[in-house]
Amino acid sequence: MARRLPYWLDDSTRPEMLDALTADTRADLVVVGGGYTGLWTALRAKERDPGRDVVLLEATRCGSAASGRNGGFAEPSLTHGFANGMARWPEEMPALLRMGTDNLEGIADTVARHEIDCGLDRSGELAVATREHEVAGLAEDARRMQAAGLPVRLLDATAVRARVDSPTYLAAMYDPQVILVEPARLAWGLRAACLELGVRIHEGSPVTALAREGSGVAVRTAQAVARGGRVVLGTNASRPLLRRLRLMSVPVHDYTVVTEPLSEPQRSAIGWVGREGVGDASNLFHYYRLTRDGRLLFGGYDAVYHYASRSGSRSEHRDATYRLLVRHLLETFPQLAGVRVEYAWGGVIDTCTRFCCFWGTAMRGRVGYALGFTGLGVAATRFAADTALDLVDGLETERTGLRMVREKPLPFPPEPLRWVGIEATRRSMERADRTGRDNLWLKTMDRLGLGFDS
Repeated sequence: MARRLPYWLDDSTRPEMLDALTADTRADLVVVGGGYTGLWTALRAKERDPGRDVVLLEATRCGSAASGRNGGFAEPSLTHGFANGMARWPEEMPALLRMGTDNLEGIADTVARHEIDCGLDRSGELAVATREHEVAGLAEDARRMQAAGLPVRLLDATAVRARVDSPTYLAAMYDPQVILVEPARLAWGLRAACLELGVRIHEGSPVTALAREGSGVAVRTAQAVARGGRVVLGTNASRPLLRRLRLMSVPVHDYTVVTEPLSEPQRSAIGWVGREGVGDASNLFHYYRLTRDGRLLFGGYDAVYHYASRSGSRSEHRDATYRLLVRHLLETFPQLAGVRVEYAWGGVIDTCTRFCCFWGTAMRGRVGYALGFTGLGVAATRFAADTALDLVDGLETERTGLRMVREKPLPFPPEPLRWVGIEATRRSMERADRTGRDNLWLKTMDRLGLGFDS
């Protein structure tokens, strides 16, 4: 029986829980959320101004939600991929590509400076085509990305199978810029760096409400109040603290399995000497990689939305999805027949209709927020944190001048239209993966700039 917890969190180096906020306090900046967005916000705030007093409030433990259980793919894209950025902000893409590369290097620099042991690996990523119609799509994507100056390479079936040997591979696009990390260890390393710089972190301190109070904001927890001149919300898929955000994103359940450590014969049978991350070139895609101790992590594909944005412990695990992932894993690597799955878990991420992060402010600019990462937030959260700080500090920067930052996605409709629309989109995407053709529903959604993804 597989263990029902994220592999990344089952780690002897996991830090002890910090004390909850039990007495009222004041700070220059209060950060809500101890995932990547909140941790980067606190860290970047102290790096910008070491004298700034920063308090971070986390409902459970830092890195225990999406930031600690994802696949660990840190991509340079700030727009959920090149195609999505070109479709929405083509005139800004040269700047966004440059900023994305700089942002990724900033992460690597932080990991090096603070000696964060998160297995950072510059092995890159393979986007693999497993259907004939995907081969032409990959070739077109590679052509457009190369024209924009990106160092991607197109590989035929022989070349990609020389790297990772799956009989399903027909072609691949290799992106050498993608970095792999161990997600929970990255979060814990950022937490340690924040503490070292003087950030006051309180775990086990869920925030229940925000209220304007004089020239600042009162951030209420169950036991105490943190009063801040400025507040940044990094709450991702949690229930929004601002009413205006309640239709702006929805929680999507993503699932993952991890095998036992592969034997030497098993590793030899699939190759994978370069340890690249791998993702499908389909709408409903898998992502997979090797772990430090030689396991195979395999996740994605079956993104699940529950009616009325329901989430929680009852929807955290889904046996049907685990069985589906194992079947897909063995179809991808029949050489691994008989391999044992030792970990299986699920959890929510947030998605928005434009697929990538959006920003805003509230309470006369005293509260800033960033959310909607749609599964590609490992690296983009650092950029989001810098942008949120610019906004609450009232700074006019290259980041805040971007149309991408100034615009917001269209909201999801209320129920039952939301569930009907998401189900129609998901089924249409599944059909498009099989046939290579978008139906009228997907074409209409594209024209309206709407979507659903994981």
